[in-house]
Parts: sequence; C-alpha cells; structure tokens
Amino acid sequence: MATPSDVSDRVALLGAVPLLSSLTRSQLVALATAGDERTFQAGEPIVSEGEKGIGLFLLLEGSADVQRAGHRVTSLTPGQFFGESALLVEQPRTADVLATSEVRCFVLHRWAFWEALGVDPRTNRAVFEETVRRLRSFGAVLVE
Repeated sequence: MATPSDVSDRVALLGAVPLLSSLTRSQLVALATAGDERTFQAGEPIVSEGEKGIGLFLLLEGSADVQRAGHRVTSLTPGQFFGESALLVEQPRTADVLATSEVRCFVLHRWAFWEALGVDPRTNRAVFEETVRRLRSFGAVLVE
C-alpha cells in the first residue's frame, strides 16, 4: 500500500507526463493510487519490442536503456517515463527497455487508468485534447 508521501511524489511525477498534465490534482491522486510498483534487476527487460503495450511505466529509482534492434536509443532516469500511448491504444511496443541498474517503476495499466478517471466527460476531453496537441506538434500533415 502506498504511503501519503509516495502518493504525493507520484502525483508530481504523473503531472509532469504531457498526456496527463491537464488533469486535476484529484484526478492525478486517483491515478497515483490506481497503479502498482514493480522492481526489475539490472539486465532484466522491463518491456520487449513487439509485446502488447499495457500502460505507462514511470521510473522511481534506477536507470534503464531504450533499445531498438540492439542499439541504445536513449537512457531513462528517475522521473522519466515510457508507454503513455499504451494508456490510450493497445499496440505492440516499439522498443526494448532494459534495466541498467535495479529499477523501481510505478506501472499504470490502461484498465486502471480508465477506471480511476471514470466516465467524467471533462476528463476524457482533457486527455483527448492533449493527445491532439501532441499530434499537431509532429506536423499538421499528420492530423489534417
């Protein structure tokens, strides 16, 4: 069970995820308590390219490398995240993420995400508006 300081820390980290940044504090608290924590040992895969994306992973401790075709694309450190698109769409992972040290992650599964946010149309609107803003940032050709 998460302690109040854990929830507070998670709320701050979740609020920094662009897709979630327009949510209210109470919505972020709901998400912070809806997920769970997982620990991975150095060298252990956190996710593998091609597997079904189940949700958002937020690094709380440790470091990990994102790899494609065996080549490091980037490194992740505490406070960084991956898999936010898996909150919206079930699709295969596009990269491997390997722990380079012991890693503690907050994992927010898609079903827990939608259950925690409920059916409030304002919440859905905030998430979808941010999704469109992010798509537009990749170029008007993608969305028009």
